[in-house]
This record gives sequence, structure tokens and C-alpha cells, in this order.
Amino acid sequence: MTKSEINHYRQLLLAFKKRLGADLTELEDEALRPLGGEASGGLSDVPIHPADLGTDNSEKELDLALVETESRLLAEVNDALVRIEQGTFGRCQNCPRAISKERLEAVPYARYCIRCAREFQSEGGARV
Repeated sequence: MTKSEINHYRQLLLAFKKRLGADLTELEDEALRPLGGEASGGLSDVPIHPADLGTDNSEKELDLALVETESRLLAEVNDALVRIEQGTFGRCQNCPRAISKERLEAVPYARYCIRCAREFQSEGGARV
């Protein structure tokens, strides 16, 4: 892989990292916001109906799941940036093959070539 190609992927990863960081901050704020109530301790906007409580709890669970997913993606992006620095970016971590440029354009943090990724997926693993 040429230096300009490596630089291109580095820029893709850095832009993705910046976006993920902003999204993650927003999601964390949403997920960690307390349910209902006023800062003064009043209960004027606390849901009373069980369906409202269920909806609020469901939204919190979804927010927390999104935070977890975004955190994992951010870790993958950071790992890809480390691989760039180590000179191993663009090579499958399971076999000696190069990861195709098409795959890296779609998933710039990919660790595995498409063949190995499909094998892992068919075995029940969710590797990228």
C-alpha cells in the first residue's frame, strides 16, 4: 500500500473517530440523564402511568445499547490507527492476505479480509 493510500485511510479513520466521539458524547448525555422530576425535587414531569414508565425505561436501554455499540466502534477505529502506525494496516490479522481496497473503503477499520470475516461470521462470531 502506498503512502498516499495509507494517508487516505488515516484521514477517513480520523474523520470517523471525530464523528463517533461527538455522537458518543451526545448518547452518553442522553443515557445518563435522570428520568423525570425537577431539579428542585418536584415531580411535575415524572411519568405516573406504567406505560410511560415502560417507554422511558425502554428508551434508556436503547440509549445504553447505542453507547456500547459506539464505544466498540471507536475502539476499532483507534486500533486501526495503531495498525497504521505499526505498519500492519490493510493486512488480514488471520491470514497473510491484503484486505481489498473496496473493503477498506466500506469499513476502514477492518481487521480481516472478506474471506476470513465471512468464516468468522458463519461460525457465529461478529468480527470485522
